[in-house]
Amino acid sequence: MKYASNMKSMERELHCPVCTEMVKQPIILPCQHSVCLLCAAEVLIQRGYPPPDLPPEPNSPAASPNTRSPRGARRPPPKTTDRLDRVLRPGFGTYPGRRRRDMSPAPMLFPCPSCHKEVELGERGLTDCLRNLTLERIVERYRHTVSLGSVAIMCGFCKAPQSLEATKGCADCRSNFCNECFKLYHPWGTLRSQHEHILPTNNFRPKVLTCLEHEQERLLWYCRSCQRLLCPLCKLRRIHHGHKVAPIAQACQALKDKITKEINYILANQDTVKAQITQLESAITHMELNSVLAREQLSQSVRELGASLAERQGALTLALEGARLRRGEALLAQVSERRGLQEHGGLMAYTQELLKETDQPCFVQAARITHNRYGLVKAIENVQCFSLSADPSFRHFHMDASRELKVISNMEYIRAPLAPVIDTQRTLAYDQLFLCWRLPQDSAPAWHFSVEFQRRMGLTEAGWGGEVRSPNAPVAWQRLEEVGGTSAVIDRLEMDSVYVLRVKGSNKAGFGEYSEEVYLHTPPAPGEIHTQTP
Repeated sequence: MKYASNMKSMERELHCPVCTEMVKQPIILPCQHSVCLLCAAEVLIQRGYPPPDLPPEPNSPAASPNTRSPRGARRPPPKTTDRLDRVLRPGFGTYPGRRRRDMSPAPMLFPCPSCHKEVELGERGLTDCLRNLTLERIVERYRHTVSLGSVAIMCGFCKAPQSLEATKGCADCRSNFCNECFKLYHPWGTLRSQHEHILPTNNFRPKVLTCLEHEQERLLWYCRSCQRLLCPLCKLRRIHHGHKVAPIAQACQALKDKITKEINYILANQDTVKAQITQLESAITHMELNSVLAREQLSQSVRELGASLAERQGALTLALEGARLRRGEALLAQVSERRGLQEHGGLMAYTQELLKETDQPCFVQAARITHNRYGLVKAIENVQCFSLSADPSFRHFHMDASRELKVISNMEYIRAPLAPVIDTQRTLAYDQLFLCWRLPQDSAPAWHFSVEFQRRMGLTEAGWGGEVRSPNAPVAWQRLEEVGGTSAVIDRLEMDSVYVLRVKGSNKAGFGEYSEEVYLHTPPAPGEIHTQTP
């Protein structure tokens, strides 16, 4: 039951990304994704390419004289489906940018629906794509494990009125048989008795993969450099000279071991995966709640900013109103003074009569009193040196808010620091590691930094396909937390070792991105230094 459940859950892996149905005659694109052969042909025709030369796929051996029925009836060849007719119909599409007499067509580009990339098929188009026989076998096993309500497959050699349901299929004869017909066609003691029998199917496939360029040549090698299967003739080509080529059995076993190890690791850590799923679901819930809180905080910050602006506007309005009142009072005082000069007409007449006095002592006495009492000198000075006692323009009360507007327009959430840039000129390694770095100019400030380092050891590991590589096996990262400056010193190191270092900054928004990793090699211990004497 568990196996059937797993088979049912993998159904989505067996669907063609173009027609979203079970794949039929899948081919492998250069991007390693699989699509139905007819779906790929339809896509190419819709893009304006000529109808491709699809390989024939007979459903019974009746088309061959060597597999003719002993009951005397040659079965008619299977009718091509409407979909295949539409794909193979000549003149259905036109090749973009190709003239009628062009001898070297441009390579075809196929839009892969899985990776959304334009993959190059080559000049021969779909002919250069290998069939995914493994996927076909998985689909057949899936169809027989999980009931899909498919139509029963009938024997291809029973007479029409009494046709029986097929129970076996022959991979060599490429046909389906009932029990009686299978025994009749594969008698004991003949070569046909050694044919491989499989489950009934309407989609026979070749027993082995053969080279697309060299017919009947089996693919016996794998080029790790090109990541392609090779036949013995392809292996001798100059294009693969110097490449890492391994036997197909070695590459197959290495890849199987690698995938088995990875699958076993995943299966052995199902509890960990479930815990991680629970943690992710909890993180999604907290993320939604935190987003609501962040939205509320944003609204609160904007409201506080608006309240502060309103308060500041009130204070500036009061200052403007006070200046208006003071200036108005000063100007009104000047107006009253000027109007007083116009209203004292009796004083002007009295002064004119006073000037008619001929007695000099009497005139001096009366003129001095009049002069001091009415302030004629001051009135004359005011008339001669008239100026406004207050500025009516209010030009000093114009407010320049360009800086504040720029600050408001640049308002954004707090950003974490960008990835620091390590100064390789000042970063050294001896018995200690001296690491220096700086932040980019457009980076947000950092409150402190975290310096991480690890020691790498050279180990030999066999990769799939027989590849032998010597990567640096990583050890756990060690950290220097909350480094205040832009430099750090790391001690207690292993001599003659390679260390990898990286830095990241932190502020209120959290940690930023890591810097590029730098590799430093500590010198060997003094006892391990060997000098060569001449």
